[in-house]
Amino acid sequence: MKIVILTGAGISAESGIATFRDSGGLWEGHSIEAVATPAGYAANPARVLDFYNQRRAAARAARPNPAHLALAALQKAPQHQVTLVTQNVDDLHERAGSDPVIHMHGALSGALCAACGVRAPAPQVMQPHDPCPDCARPAMRPDIVWFGEIPLHMDAIEAALRSADLFVAIGTSGNVYPAAGFAQMARWSGARTLELNLASSANADDFDERREGPASVLVPQWVAQMQALPG
Repeated sequence: MKIVILTGAGISAESGIATFRDSGGLWEGHSIEAVATPAGYAANPARVLDFYNQRRAAARAARPNPAHLALAALQKAPQHQVTLVTQNVDDLHERAGSDPVIHMHGALSGALCAACGVRAPAPQVMQPHDPCPDCARPAMRPDIVWFGEIPLHMDAIEAALRSADLFVAIGTSGNVYPAAGFAQMARWSGARTLELNLASSANADDFDERREGPASVLVPQWVAQMQALPG
């Protein structure tokens, strides 16, 4: 079976990583415009880099939970072809053993040169005016997709959705596009759709089936059912 899985903040929240934003529209105490837009970075690079340095440290201290581990096991099941897409910027899927992982919103582990576009590993602590390893200009920024920027790897994601037999969203809000449109895209191509979430998402009506509860409980249960299917 061809399965496309989308994971969001809810799966990493159980590992202690703060969710995307709180009810006040803030992101870990910061306005989104200040730390997650190109304009915010241009206005105060030090503030933005400090914010992501803290997030990088928090991600490094976190550990994969049973949901991450279960998805890594499902990727290895011979009877399924699993495309794992995440909105998260941490590396918990990789540390659980998943490979490959499509990071549509970038990754804390990466740095991007705003001048020449080259990508490189990010140091644990990024500083303003870090030189680009390729062009040497002081223009390195986190390799994160900010508001107003185009998500990464969309061609590969859309191709996987068009050929999927099953689309599963785990721990996603259903508020952020284009990811919020993936369930509809999969359904239009004939796939069944399943949501695993603490509560119904904003696009809950796009799913054929919904199961509510913690990801660390629901995902291993669902994976066990999928592993039991014949080849």
